[in-house]
Amino acid sequence: MKNTFLGILCLLVSISAATQTQQVAPNTQKERNKLSVTYAETITVKDLKKHLYILASDEYGGRGTGQKGQDMAAEYITNFYAEWGCPTIGDDSTYYQQVDLLEEGWNQTTFKVNDKDYTFMEDYFAFGKGTKGLQNLQEEEVVFIGYGIDDKKHNDYKNVDVKDKVVMILPGEPIKKGKFRLTGTDEPSEWTTNWRKKLVKAAKNGAKAVLVISPDITEQVDQFGYYLKSNSIELDMGKEAKKSKKPVKASKEMAPSAYISADIAQNILGTSSSKTSLKRLQKKLDKGKAQSFVAKVNINIDLARTKKSFQSKNLLAYFEGSDPKLKDELIIITAHYDHLGIEGKEIYNGADDDGSGTVSILEIAEAFAKAKADGHGPRRSVLVMHVTAEEKGLLGSQYYTDLRPLFPLENTVANLNVDMVGRIDNDHENGDYVYIIGSDKLSSELHNINETANKSYTKMDLDYKYNAEDDPNRFYYRSDHYNFAKNNIPVIFYFNGTHDDYHQVSDTPDKINYEALAKRAQLVFHTAWELANRDARIKVDSNKK
Repeated sequence: MKNTFLGILCLLVSISAATQTQQVAPNTQKERNKLSVTYAETITVKDLKKHLYILASDEYGGRGTGQKGQDMAAEYITNFYAEWGCPTIGDDSTYYQQVDLLEEGWNQTTFKVNDKDYTFMEDYFAFGKGTKGLQNLQEEEVVFIGYGIDDKKHNDYKNVDVKDKVVMILPGEPIKKGKFRLTGTDEPSEWTTNWRKKLVKAAKNGAKAVLVISPDITEQVDQFGYYLKSNSIELDMGKEAKKSKKPVKASKEMAPSAYISADIAQNILGTSSSKTSLKRLQKKLDKGKAQSFVAKVNINIDLARTKKSFQSKNLLAYFEGSDPKLKDELIIITAHYDHLGIEGKEIYNGADDDGSGTVSILEIAEAFAKAKADGHGPRRSVLVMHVTAEEKGLLGSQYYTDLRPLFPLENTVANLNVDMVGRIDNDHENGDYVYIIGSDKLSSELHNINETANKSYTKMDLDYKYNAEDDPNRFYYRSDHYNFAKNNIPVIFYFNGTHDDYHQVSDTPDKINYEALAKRAQLVFHTAWELANRDARIKVDSNKK
């Protein structure tokens, strides 16, 4: 903690800066461009490296949500804000926005078909967040509905009532002569690439739960082992209801689900007739013939969960705009400071994911703080926000946008989100690039501003590969910017692509390309600087949320 003298000094600097801002605020594009270069240059390799070697060290324990290392990171970051005299706009005059969370873990599980018991993580598995409704579930029938697709070219729900029923579906989609039926090509449709789509459709049709047949269950358990074994975390809507003094309901977007082996599926379908052979049914489905029917069977499923409430924090650095006419408009710059934490004896340091974004916006905050201290603060207000629990489902940003926005969302001009910007992926030979995702989906002006900033200052290759509508990775939906985009706020997601160390214990600070990291962070600053200082607010002129 800093001493009293330093706190007074920071306060005086802040007051002085506010006074200077009104006197010398830049009012021409030429002046703004010159200042953009001046303050972008304060984002340096040396400082980024210093911060990241601390935040991604073993001492900080991988910054797991709710773990000691994340609290240490929060203290480090907010002490940095305090050194620059940032006002405390969070809860109880702090730099924190407290986020109420609910942690759930596995208790004893049961999956029985007729008189046969099956083994968790061998014969079946489930993702913790998707099991609500699968506790003490006892049914005497299961509705098999083929692939669980509702499409003009293939509809498994036609004339089938699944309301309040347990349904069972195959993964993927029909294939005819090596081609996917729905696309007519070698490329699958979204019914295959987006696993959520079938669960959303089942929920809309009133299904009680979905059993997804998983022929490669051993391989999937190996692939998703960390997430399957670890506790899940979600927003604590019960506490939110008490705060609001009115019910707060989580959206029921997807039906509860579990993934079952082919052996379980066949047991449910029955083995006494060749007509219910799983392979036979799939062959008929692939020929375009619907194969929906009710299987009479006794099933007993209990995917019991333990529950614990706790709090985490979003971290806030705020720079009030200097222009009385524009200061109510806000630019939000985000990065998530959580990672996977400690699992057993292994530390997931998360240097790239998202230590790189964390230190980037820390340096961007410093650049805005220096500008304000020099009397050149932004005309619009800027909020730099380190969000929590991204790895648990974008929860920190969801909390801010859906439950507790500190500023009206309608006044939020744009969100610039920085998640993994410190490495070089296999598609590039050097770090002179950055993937840009989402820049044109809601505002062509935002896209053009970022393009111009790059051409004028950083001159990197802006790669839009993952911005494609049919991107099978769906990165647009997988980081914190999406919670702003779904609220019609234009966004840009800055990203370096994945690599072999992604979500591995080997994602360490010695593997970061700091020159590339600095240049990417500078591009984010230049774009934010223009958004905050231009005369007109960018327009929302498209609708691709």
